[in-house]
Amino acid sequence: MAVLPTRADLTQRVRDLMRAHRVDLRNRTYGNADLNPPAGPYEVVPVTTSDGAHLRVHAYGPADGDVIVLVHGWTCCLEYWNPQINAFAGDYRVIAYDVRGHGESEEGTAALTTDQLADDLQAVLDGTLKPGQKAVVVGHSLGGMTIQAWAGRHPGQVSEKAVAVLLSNSAPGNLIAETTVVPFFNRGMVKLPFVIGLMGLSGRIVFPPLAPVQWLFRRQIMSLNSVGDIAEFGQNIVRSCPAAVRGRFGTLLSYLDVGRGAANLSVPTTVVAGSLDDMTPEVHSERIVEMLRDAGTLDGYRVLPTGHLGNVEAYREFNEELARVAAKAFGAARAVGA
Repeated sequence: MAVLPTRADLTQRVRDLMRAHRVDLRNRTYGNADLNPPAGPYEVVPVTTSDGAHLRVHAYGPADGDVIVLVHGWTCCLEYWNPQINAFAGDYRVIAYDVRGHGESEEGTAALTTDQLADDLQAVLDGTLKPGQKAVVVGHSLGGMTIQAWAGRHPGQVSEKAVAVLLSNSAPGNLIAETTVVPFFNRGMVKLPFVIGLMGLSGRIVFPPLAPVQWLFRRQIMSLNSVGDIAEFGQNIVRSCPAAVRGRFGTLLSYLDVGRGAANLSVPTTVVAGSLDDMTPEVHSERIVEMLRDAGTLDGYRVLPTGHLGNVEAYREFNEELARVAAKAFGAARAVGA
């Protein structure tokens, strides 16, 4: 007599299927090889956070190379950085990790705060850098906010662990008050009510692969200039994040305020914005730039013709900027050490 599966069995099967689906979304291959998973070997670096969560951390490239650390944004994963890993892992040691709850990283038991994300970044730097080694630290969106929070929470560590910083499509706060993702709001006199923005960011939003949804994603999150493999890659990476995680981190973003953390970035810092970015419009980057100018650490400000996923949508231009930052930072560091 056949034994019927229990509710727990069925639940676990569904979870396993969903996990396999998310892994597939993160690891798909495209006609544009720059977007594909890196072909070379990588090292898995064990990193445990202050609350015991295990983070997925990968190290690509030569073990003795100068280090670039990549911090992805909301509802993404380390594969989001494929266009940068593929471009830089031949010459640099590239470190990328899944933010807690994203990709294969555990969500942990600590309260979800920017302080905790800052501590997580510190744990990654401690776990991947050799004594005395410094990295170019790069953050996109929430990753850039994490770096600002890290500078505010651990200001003494900035010059100890970083040789330069690059912030892309990021903000210090006031996301709902200034986003232009919702049509008609925040473009003039009509302000987006906080409660509506909170409902949108904290909702368990899904992005089924339907033509109207794909068009809306390109229009509101990326830009209509993003087509083909670029658009598909960006959407697949975002779709790989569980909806529940998207909602919890969306709540964090709704209330996010890292204050003047950027003012504590005591190393040369470059800011990249997107002229078509509705999620974090240029006003946010300009605010960060002002803080950096006041601190005397602004190294560059570049606006690319992209939506919110700037380092994917215009990855060649973004890589040019990152190459400039890395060559200048490590060249200067070697000159000082000579």
